[in-house]
Amino acid sequence: MKQIFIHSEYIKLDQFLKLSDCVSTGGMAKALLAEGAVLVNDEKEERRGRKLVPGDIVKVEDCGTFQVAAQ
Repeated sequence: MKQIFIHSEYIKLDQFLKLSDCVSTGGMAKALLAEGAVLVNDEKEERRGRKLVPGDIVKVEDCGTFQVAAQ
């Protein structure tokens, strides 16, 4: 599991997907979420604006598992 460090209280899921190099654009993030390929804390997530906080676990199909971490 790879840790992704954030410098704020939270990060939105679409921004996190770009930061973790799973997607390169917001449109790609939207498509990935619509496919059901993203789990947050083992629950399917489709909202691009979902706020992630340190400790959350994000699993992305064909990309990996990531933990949100505070810096």
